[in-house]
Amino acid sequence: MMTWRPLLCLCLAVSTVVGAAGCARDHTPAGSPSASPTASATASAPSASVTPSPSPSVSGPGNEASSSPSESASSPPADPVRRELQRMTLKEKVGQMILAGIDGTELDAQAKRMIGEDKIGGVILYGNNISDLKGMVSLVNSIKRENAPNPAPIFVSVDQEGGRVSRLPREYVKMPANATVGRTGSAELAGMMGRLLARELLSAGFNMDFAPVLDVNSNPDNPVIGDRSFGSSASLVTKLGLAEMKGLREGGVIPVVKHFPGHGDTSVDSHLELPVVDKTPAQLAKLEWVPFQAAVKNDVEAVMVAHIWFPKIDPDKPGSLSEEIVGKLLRGDLGYKGVVITDDLGMGAIAKHYTLAEAALDAIRAGADILLVGHGYDNERTIYQAVLQSVKNGSIAESRIDESVYRILELKSRYKLHDREVKVPDLADLNADIRSWLKQVG
Repeated sequence: MMTWRPLLCLCLAVSTVVGAAGCARDHTPAGSPSASPTASATASAPSASVTPSPSPSVSGPGNEASSSPSESASSPPADPVRRELQRMTLKEKVGQMILAGIDGTELDAQAKRMIGEDKIGGVILYGNNISDLKGMVSLVNSIKRENAPNPAPIFVSVDQEGGRVSRLPREYVKMPANATVGRTGSAELAGMMGRLLARELLSAGFNMDFAPVLDVNSNPDNPVIGDRSFGSSASLVTKLGLAEMKGLREGGVIPVVKHFPGHGDTSVDSHLELPVVDKTPAQLAKLEWVPFQAAVKNDVEAVMVAHIWFPKIDPDKPGSLSEEIVGKLLRGDLGYKGVVITDDLGMGAIAKHYTLAEAALDAIRAGADILLVGHGYDNERTIYQAVLQSVKNGSIAESRIDESVYRILELKSRYKLHDREVKVPDLADLNADIRSWLKQVG
């Protein structure tokens, strides 16, 4: 695999010029205070307009965060995130690496067990979890209430892209698909879309959005991306995708860009089967990787890795489980130090070829930090126990777990996440602003 690295580095260097075109230089507006990167993950204040600062140096595979030379071996580290990590048990740390779905529109006993006993780091809600505004807010509040005794606040996440991937109830004015915004070519309108999405999500108590989509829609036969992409041009997707990402960030919601290394040129839905993209690294660097490389250079908080097989990069494993793609490409060549999240490990692309336990452990070895398991309490438990046992039997070092949990805690701290409940919002002003924006989108 090393034979293509010099070519890849050259292609990525060229694509940097394209990827940076049309992007704002700084995500912190003038006069806006940045959230402290060293704030305690458990001591946080309400902030509907937090503007997080770029991540400090964070430990990663082969890149452990070092202590200050003035610290003695017996004194606690100056880094409050590191202190938080050191106070956690192995079970609590493993829990932080799981982001799971729940059943129904209310928190049932099994969901309470995941949060209370396994202390999972995050929850994702889908359309079948959401009935109406009041019920959705009640569910989010119950998740936070259940998590309140745990060591760190919980990610409450959702796929709120706009268009056909919209989870919020009918009380919110519906947002259009990315392709609609893409036709305007306007980074300003895409940035406003991100800020409006953030207002929607914060109003209901969410703190993480699996958006924006940075896939370039280069294959007209693609059954899963289509109008979820801003368009078929890498420069357009980069310009508008980064604007939306920064809008979410400025609004105080954690953006998760997806689906690295690129889902745009597939003809198979990874929810059902494993797609194959038979491109060389040089080809991918000219198109698919351009938006993601630009996002990394703009300190993106989290990256979702897709279940796609790139045989010319890794002949053995799909991207989400591949050390070649996550460890060597994303973390190595692109220099990404933030949080890596797998796509749902229960999807057909993985479930038809691997056991859940195998997939979870391979993903961690590859460099992933958060294992997404969207459906099935048994699936969550299987992954939790597999990771815990792998550390106990020595097949995965606890220091590797610590690397991921540090990144997770640092991100939660930077955004000052909390488990306080929210009131059912009055959406009149927000919906009026969405309607006004829609008139500009056309």
